[in-house]
Amino acid sequence: MFQRRGILLVAISLVLGSVAALAANSWVNQRLAADAEGDATAVVVAAMDIPYGTKVSGRHLRITNLPPDSVPAGAFKELSGIEGMVATVEVSQGEVLLQTRFADHETGSTLAALVSKNMRAVTVRVDDVVGVAGFLLPGNRVDILATKTDRRSNRASAETILRDIKVLAVDQTAATENNDPIIVRAVTLELSPIQSEELLKAKEEGKIQLTLRNPLDEQVAEVEPEIVKKAPAVMTAPRRSRSKGPSSSTVTVIRGTQVATKKAKS
Repeated sequence: MFQRRGILLVAISLVLGSVAALAANSWVNQRLAADAEGDATAVVVAAMDIPYGTKVSGRHLRITNLPPDSVPAGAFKELSGIEGMVATVEVSQGEVLLQTRFADHETGSTLAALVSKNMRAVTVRVDDVVGVAGFLLPGNRVDILATKTDRRSNRASAETILRDIKVLAVDQTAATENNDPIIVRAVTLELSPIQSEELLKAKEEGKIQLTLRNPLDEQVAEVEPEIVKKAPAVMTAPRRSRSKGPSSSTVTVIRGTQVATKKAKS
């Protein structure tokens, strides 16, 4: 009898526990649904890493819900608003996609969408690029040095003419899936019209070289003033001033007690 009562109590406990679990689960789902319909805001996030210069498609995107106070300004709310755009920076998986990090790609090549407003894309042959060839990737920042040789003295001089210049593409590649160095034949840089003229002028006068910048280095180094060596001054002996004496000298003649002064003939 006691054994049957024990089995019955266990069965009743299991039934009551199951009912309680189902009720709790139903309440949680209702609360989540209410939050999704009311307070939460749908935003577009990256479903995978999006490299610089990549044209965004559906496989790069997914929708997630965030509290309204956690949604950053400029976030995309719909997939259709970002599909077909080009990433102007590297985007990590799970990152909320912002309008300032993408550019419209309406017509032309992908590279044209990467060029900032009022800027120009200038391509430099790899023969003109020395030092970091093979280690440049789209999105890197470089400084540009110009070197030229004086034909008279046969002495070379170098000067940094442009700083913190953005690399738009290497060869015909504006996006890369990895960070492995690649052999390139040309590098495309983003320059203003004035910077473009200065670069081409320096290339015609001599040679140019690119130096790779640290991506965390935002400071533009100042150019140290050029030290001009002056020729040593020639020490000359001071001229002795010639004192002009009187035009005629005098002679004193003493005869006994008589003293007479006469002018001497020069």
